[in-house]
Amino acid sequence: MNQLNDVLIENAVSYAVYRKTLDELIAQGKTTGPNQDEWLVDYARLNIQRMNRWDKTWQVPEKLEQELLKIEQPMIWLTITEGWCGDAAQVVPIIEKLAAVNPMIQHKLILRDENPEIIDQFLTNGTRSIPKIIVLDGEALTVIGTWGPRPSSAQALLDSLKTNQELPKEELYNQLHAWYAKNKGVETAEEFMQVLRELN
Repeated sequence: MNQLNDVLIENAVSYAVYRKTLDELIAQGKTTGPNQDEWLVDYARLNIQRMNRWDKTWQVPEKLEQELLKIEQPMIWLTITEGWCGDAAQVVPIIEKLAAVNPMIQHKLILRDENPEIIDQFLTNGTRSIPKIIVLDGEALTVIGTWGPRPSSAQALLDSLKTNQELPKEELYNQLHAWYAKNKGVETAEEFMQVLRELN
């Protein structure tokens, strides 16, 4: 499988640094990436609220915590993301909480648009969809699993909504985020854990 270089991993940031960067950008009326359209910045501001909510309220279920604690090999979970991405705001805080359970796991983040050569190795149906979480062997830096950009039920909902040509994009996103709120992170955590289970 692919191998990522150690310079990339060294330059990747922690979740705390990523969140601080997003807060600093929003304070300047900006978001990550080259597109600084006003609607995108507004969306990034909303995403910070979403992440704050997950950070404060979501807890790793005990069953998953026990599974995570059994991991003995060093791992790096590398998340490709952007501050304006709605799915990332719903998914990345949960990945961070899962990673924090076990000190053998490091969670690091890179921005998609600053690393096109990386995301292009992990396309979803030919597109640069994010977030994308790449599970790496912590020593060899070989890719041992991937997941993203969203849980399968959320993807099915999105596919279904997109068949309605008359549905405004805003309504499509509202329904997708309503799904995330109702699901409470259950499917995100469970699907990602299934990737880890298949490594054994």
